[in-house]
Amino acid sequence: MSTGRSPAPSGGSSIAPSGGSPAPSGGSSAAPSDASLPIGPPDRAGHPRALPWLIVPLEWASAGLMLVIMALLLTAVLSRYLFSSPIVWIDEIVSMSFIWLCMMGTALAMHRNEHLRLGLFVDQLSGTVHATVRAFALCAMLAFLIVLLPSACEYAQQEWLIRTPALDLPNTFRVAAIPFGFAAMLLIVLAYAVRTVPAKVLLGTAAVVIAVVAALYGARPALAALGNWSMLIFLVGVVLLCLLAGVPIAFCFGLGAIGQLAFTTQVPLLIVVGRMDEGMSSLILVSVPIFVLLGCILDATGMGKAIVEFLGALIGHLKAGMSYVLLGSLFIVSGISGSKVSDMATVAPALFPEMKRRGNKPGEMVALLATGAAMADTVPPSIVLIVLGSVAGVSIAGLFQSGFVVALVLLLSLMALARWKARNERAPHRRRASPKVIGQSLLVAAPALLLPFLIRSAVGGGVATATEVSTIAVLYALLTGQVMYGGIGARRFYAMLVETVALSGAILLILGAASALSWTITQSGIVQQLSPWMTAIPGGQMAFLALTMVLFLVLGCLLEGLPAVLLLAPIMYPMARKLGIHDVHYSMVIVCAMNVGLMMPPIGVGFYIACRIGEVKPDEALRSIWPYLLALLAGVVVIAAVPGISTLALKG
Repeated sequence: MSTGRSPAPSGGSSIAPSGGSPAPSGGSSAAPSDASLPIGPPDRAGHPRALPWLIVPLEWASAGLMLVIMALLLTAVLSRYLFSSPIVWIDEIVSMSFIWLCMMGTALAMHRNEHLRLGLFVDQLSGTVHATVRAFALCAMLAFLIVLLPSACEYAQQEWLIRTPALDLPNTFRVAAIPFGFAAMLLIVLAYAVRTVPAKVLLGTAAVVIAVVAALYGARPALAALGNWSMLIFLVGVVLLCLLAGVPIAFCFGLGAIGQLAFTTQVPLLIVVGRMDEGMSSLILVSVPIFVLLGCILDATGMGKAIVEFLGALIGHLKAGMSYVLLGSLFIVSGISGSKVSDMATVAPALFPEMKRRGNKPGEMVALLATGAAMADTVPPSIVLIVLGSVAGVSIAGLFQSGFVVALVLLLSLMALARWKARNERAPHRRRASPKVIGQSLLVAAPALLLPFLIRSAVGGGVATATEVSTIAVLYALLTGQVMYGGIGARRFYAMLVETVALSGAILLILGAASALSWTITQSGIVQQLSPWMTAIPGGQMAFLALTMVLFLVLGCLLEGLPAVLLLAPIMYPMARKLGIHDVHYSMVIVCAMNVGLMMPPIGVGFYIACRIGEVKPDEALRSIWPYLLALLAGVVVIAAVPGISTLALKG
């Protein structure tokens, strides 16, 4: 999920991290090799050559919508706080614009091959087998879109009777974005299928898929008679098969839900579209693309680099000083961007050359970079926390306050290990920076240092919502960047808007599909059947938390964080509440365990992204990362065992 399209490291997954902004220029990410894509090869700019008559208008329209949404949100804030006169219809226009932005983004993400997918297995294939698996991935995506498009059109038609409260407009104007997005993705996938897969392989694979679907349709009575055991076929078998084949994760979830409902129940597929709409439409989620854009601005203006230079001047002379600078920079920068990829790509190029000069081993540096990024993912504004709060019904202000404290605990555990590793470090030539140098670097970094505290205090103090703060933060970063850090050209800003929309569309389509899959699981009654067993396991709360940690460690490796959260949050939170576990405490355990899994080799994708950004071979960093992962795990255990750490900030 980056502007760069370099091949993924050997053994790596091609899922980009949740909520991550695109890798800055000069950085790179774990994008899959062109040969492994279910979409065709890109042109020189990195975008596949197809359908310019569709893609160019989509890019312009989505960039314009992004600006409209931010302008409306800023107007709402100014009207409410400066003039004490809220504009009630703005939320409706923003909601309508947001769903169109999401669906345009899904199409652009398809065009740019930025939908999250698991490439660990399919990337190892070659020859005819690889072509066949690639054809299957395309056929699976086509099946999802062809099956749901008529239901999406019907859903939009039915919504004509529902009127918006303030403007009295038919809700069809909003939800028509869903069939539009499906149709646009269908055209793009068809175009790439015809262009990139041999006709014989594509037609043969399509025939097999159609035959399997027909057989399943004929076996509907037998499948329905299986009861909840049929979930092993569709919600496990189909989803897992599609994941291994490199089908984008959103489509895997959607196909699992469609299969379960279509072949074992009488529930119309209209429900799937409705659940996807509900999953993507929360106004809280409007902050996701805006915080993604903020991460892009952070990189483009050099605000992150100013923070790194200040910390280097302040504590770089200490024993393990550069490790402290690296971790501290990730902690602070994450409070601006909310993105692991942006954090790593901002900090590593600024620090790694100096760390190498001081004798740090490349493997150690990458290990610290990866685990530091995992540590910082709870620092506001974390996109994972925003999405989790929306899905699980947890206060985002509470998550932001708690996340800051939890990240401090993990930061201390990593710093303690770094200090122990540097116990024999000798550097007599290292000198403390003069007060003048520290003062100058602080003066340059001050506007950037202010931003994370502005975000946290505004949301945590209840002064503004996460959505409002994200808009104010973008405006602040643009103005500050223009005055103090060189600014951003119009062409680059436009490219950032388009990249933001595509990335946000990929994230929010997963949210919609996971919402449909979670609803399917919940309606089956399996959660109610498992709940008494799960809540009655020996050990009570601690045993349940331990089980949660193991589950999210594994899913953090396999699915990447955001899909795991979206899929399991509606299922796990009711059980945690029955056991009396505080929502915010449980959220911190989930997110921290998930982030450790994300960085855990040999599968964790975050590890390979860190290797790519640090330009270090995975084999070289593999041995070095385990002590840091164990330090993180120890921190997570402490957070799980001491609920007061997560809830301390809530009492203030």
